[in-house]
Amino acid sequence: MGSLLKGVSGVRWGELRDATGAAAGGVPPLLSRIAYGDEDTARIAIDDLGDAICALGFVVGEATAPTVPFLLELLGSPHVACKAELLDLLGSICRADQWHSAAAAAQDRKHDANYQQQPGWEAAARTAVYAGRSVIEGVASSVRPEEATPARKLLQEMDCIPPFPEL
Repeated sequence: MGSLLKGVSGVRWGELRDATGAAAGGVPPLLSRIAYGDEDTARIAIDDLGDAICALGFVVGEATAPTVPFLLELLGSPHVACKAELLDLLGSICRADQWHSAAAAAQDRKHDANYQQQPGWEAAARTAVYAGRSVIEGVASSVRPEEATPARKLLQEMDCIPPFPEL
């Protein structure tokens, strides 16, 4: 994968499921296109990756949390295009609470054991975004307003998002 994304091959993508329930084997090529493609290629890859790891902009999957550190790595790289789009995707991941909301609503009823894993995916994904705060802060100090403004917005959201409720 080049100097960027060296750790991608260490993740067992074929054993993970994306937000649509499909195998996450398509994540590494999308990350590579973001890292090494031109701006149009990167933009399309971010959109496709968003569909896979944060479906509909609010549903995360098992592969979301392992993907976030690579998104942060790309965000922190000076030559990667489409930082605003990366920040938007990270914001969607951070705000995702679909599974927690559903679990809280169904708390009095029995639900499938697999369903109990999904709130953990949300918590892990949000934790991964928060772990990259210093990268986001670095982008927020950029002289490029098209990067700094969405980074500042994400930092404000991160400060205001309440913790997940106990289930």
